Formats: sequence, C-alpha cells, structure tokens
Amino acid sequence: MNTTPPRSRAPGAVLAALSLACALLSLVLPLMMVDPGDFTLQPQAWWQAEGAVALTWRAVTAAALLLACLRALWPTPGWVGTLTLTVLTACASLGLIHLAPTDETQVAASGYWLATIALVALCGISVWRSAHLPDSPRSRAFTAGLFGLWLLMLWEQLVTAFAVPRVLLPPPSSVVVALWAHAGTLGADLVQTVGKAVLIGYALGSGLGVLTGIAIDRLPFLQRGLLPIASLSSTVPLVGVAPIAVMWFGFDWPSKAAVIVLMTFFPALISTLAGLQAAGKLERELMHSYAASYRRTLLDLRLPVALPFIFSALKVNASLALIGAIVAEFFGSPTVGLGFRISTEASRMNMPLVWATIVVASATGMLAYTLLTRLERRVNFWHPSVRSA
Repeated sequence: MNTTPPRSRAPGAVLAALSLACALLSLVLPLMMVDPGDFTLQPQAWWQAEGAVALTWRAVTAAALLLACLRALWPTPGWVGTLTLTVLTACASLGLIHLAPTDETQVAASGYWLATIALVALCGISVWRSAHLPDSPRSRAFTAGLFGLWLLMLWEQLVTAFAVPRVLLPPPSSVVVALWAHAGTLGADLVQTVGKAVLIGYALGSGLGVLTGIAIDRLPFLQRGLLPIASLSSTVPLVGVAPIAVMWFGFDWPSKAAVIVLMTFFPALISTLAGLQAAGKLERELMHSYAASYRRTLLDLRLPVALPFIFSALKVNASLALIGAIVAEFFGSPTVGLGFRISTEASRMNMPLVWATIVVASATGMLAYTLLTRLERRVNFWHPSVRSA
C-alpha cells in the first residue's frame, strides 16, 4: 500500500506559507516613503495615514490580505473555499491598487512590495485551486477568467506603482475608459475592417482554396501546374503586396479583401488536399466495389474525412484574415478601420485608444475562433477527436 501523501497540495502549502510570511513582514516595514514638504522622503507605516478614510482603506486592505493568506493556508475544498479565497484576494488587490503611489511625493517602500509578493502568491494559489476543481465547462471557464483577471489587476497595480509612462504601457483602466469613450468610433472601425474586408476576403480565399483542392484532386495534371503557383502566392510578403493591392483596387475595403484572399487561399488548399488523401484505402476500395462515381465517393467518404483538416485551415485563416486586413490598412485606407485607427492614434501618442483597438481586434479573433470550434463540434461530431474532447 502506497502511504506517500498526495503531492498536489505541496505547491499550494508552500505558496500559502510564503504569502503569509510576506504579509506579516509588510505590516512591520514601511509602506511608503513620503515627502512631508521639505524634499526629503520619510518612511510611513501602514497605520500612518491622513484622515479616517485613508486609514480605513489601509486597514481593510491589510485585513483582506491576512485573511486571504490564512484561507490559503487552511483551505476548504470545493467551490466555497476557492470563491472565498478569490474574493479576499480581489479585495486585497483593489486595496493595493488604490494605495499605489501616483505622484512624486510618494514612493512605494519595502512593505508595499512584500504585500505585492504575497498578493502574487495568493493569485497563483487561487488559480491552482480553481484548476483542481471538479472538471466541468464552468470550472474551466472560471479558471481561465480568473487567470485573466489577476493579470489585469497586477498589470494595473505594477504600472501605477512603477509610474510607467502611458506612452509605453497604459494601465487597463485607461484602456477601459478609451473603449467606453470611443465605442462608436471603434464600432465603425470594426464594421469597416471585419464586416466588409475580413468576411468577404475570408469567404472568397477559403472557398477558392477548398474548391481548388478538390479540382486538383480530381484532375492530377493540375497539381503540376496550379500547386507551384499556389505555393508561390503564399510566399509573397504582405508588406509588398498590400501597397500594390491599394493601387489596383483603391483605398476602400476591396484592396484589403484582395490581400486576405491571397493570404487565406494556400492554407485552405493544402489542408483540403491533405484531408482528401486521408481517406483509408479499404474505404476507397469498398466504394469502388459498389461502382460509386467520383462525385458520390467525394460526398460520402472523402469530403467528410477531410472536414477536420478543412476546419483546421478555417481556424488558422480566421487569424490570418484579421491580421492581413489590419496590416493592409496601414498602407492606405479611408478614415475608418482598425488598422487605420492603430496607425493614426499611435502617431498621436494616444496609446490607450491604440490598446483599446487592439483589444477589439483580439476579442473579434477569439470570438471567430470560438464560433468555428463550436461549428466544428456540430459538424464533425462523429470524429474521434471531437467525441473524446
């Protein structure tokens, strides 16, 4: 009988002890170095604050941090313990974000950074424990969302505490404000880039790639002529073909759609050919013994087998299409579009709006990938890779 204790709890216990030690040390060390007005920095402890509100905020932050450390050290299994740890850690994180120095009269001292180390350890513990919850779509979504939340909150805190210039890296709060303030502008940019250029170019490029792959498979002599040309088209650099497309098709969305067609054609073609060749020899001979035509064999055997390959190309092309449209808009576009917005606002040093545009583009790409994955599960429900997922 194996009497070795489970090793899965060891990393959590070590991090919990580390977080508690750092939290306790932070309470006895200076929290801030404050300029009282004579151009000298003097240490300020947690309990030294001007006003009842500031003192209450510090007390709540320290209490939340200590309670979260104790919860991490003595865990309660299941959702209750994980949610409790998450809420306490979030309260401590909000408190440290509020306490981060925002001007030259305050500098974060050793106590603040020890509290930050404790907070980072607590974030890791909460994600680790959420990942060990009973496996379900809800727990997987919770773990992914929790990891993203901690990244954003630590980003906000560290950028503020280190006084990073907004030109280099704006805090997430500035990006959210830019999203809210320029929602109409970003919506028009999204319609121009995605609703016109990306959708049309993606559909044409992927569709032509699949149809050309079927044609090459049906007529082998085309493989010697079309395949090298298609391979050559995939090696054309985007920065070289985008200005040419603008000269040929104008500054509006057709030039971007043409670039997307060129980018998405070859992956769809190669994946279709690989999928059509994936049908087993015994299955083909069975169809041949039934005197099935090429069309019947294609529809009933080879194309269903090729669908997983085609969907893989479609998911890759979704990202390529969005990237191609945004980069193509750098070389000429009307006064609207995600690429135009990034280029224009970057030249104005309006980095929060640039990051807001990047967020919109990233969210659109993630949504497209999710929709294609769900469609693949519905269409390829019979495939072993889908049934085992």
